[in-house]
Amino acid sequence: MSIGGGAANPILTVGSVALDSVRTPSGEVSRMVGGAATFFSVAASFFTDVRLVAVVGEDFDAERASVFEGRRIDLEGLQRVPGETFRWRGEYGSNLNTRETIYTHLNVFEAFEPRIPHGFRSSPIVFLANIHPALQLEVLEQVRDPAFVALDTMNYWIERTPAELKAVLARVDAVVINDEEARQLSGEGNLVGAARAIRALGPSHVVIKRGEHGVLAARREEFFAAPALPLADVRDPTGAGDTFAGGLVGYLASVQSRTHDAWARAVIAGSTMASFAVEDFGLGRLLRLAAADIRDRFREFKRLTHFDAL
Repeated sequence: MSIGGGAANPILTVGSVALDSVRTPSGEVSRMVGGAATFFSVAASFFTDVRLVAVVGEDFDAERASVFEGRRIDLEGLQRVPGETFRWRGEYGSNLNTRETIYTHLNVFEAFEPRIPHGFRSSPIVFLANIHPALQLEVLEQVRDPAFVALDTMNYWIERTPAELKAVLARVDAVVINDEEARQLSGEGNLVGAARAIRALGPSHVVIKRGEHGVLAARREEFFAAPALPLADVRDPTGAGDTFAGGLVGYLASVQSRTHDAWARAVIAGSTMASFAVEDFGLGRLLRLAAADIRDRFREFKRLTHFDAL
């Protein structure tokens, strides 16, 4: 698995950069740098160059911006405007699969209008992070014939903006969502049926995140399932799904192949990155990662799942 070097396709990603406050059974952290596009970009930057488009406020100072320094992340599209950065606070109980949102303050993100820099518009890979489907469509109107487009979404948009969401789904190659969202979007209780129903809306690739139960991925009529890595110490699951997407799309951008085996390795790459993310609060573990750590854990996944056929 190639990490951190060689020719690769750059990724354009558009989404949120936020200041997150989180409480879990392991502790509490306030106003750490987070947001869907942040987790995605940091994870994907281990595999390829990332072009980030987002908005932050005046409170996003140099210390907070340092999370992007020294990484393959181009910040030309990071808009800085008067006001406060998007803020979110969540609390997890002993069951880390569920959380309670204490508050969501959109702040400058409420009026966010993605402006894609000219040099970003020919990006061959595009990842539309979890934002309003109308904004995702605006991004697609500004880019030029990308080879591969993936998006994330959530139950809020499935409920509130179904027409816009279906319009953008018809124009993408892949969708990354969790199991609850897949059932809601498709109206199917069975995840295999849900994946097929979502594919009928446009995407040829559907990735369904199942938390501690792993991932189910559909590529056309082929399926690939991967477990989650058993971890003894899970401190904060915030951003794990976005980190997974960064590893998945980042790996796909780093290789030219789109075969079943390449797709399976991409799913494991995403799962590998997500397994690191949950080991500390926010970006903490990702910022300490080295390429060798990723290779070693990727091999752990292989040992976990490999067996000889009868």
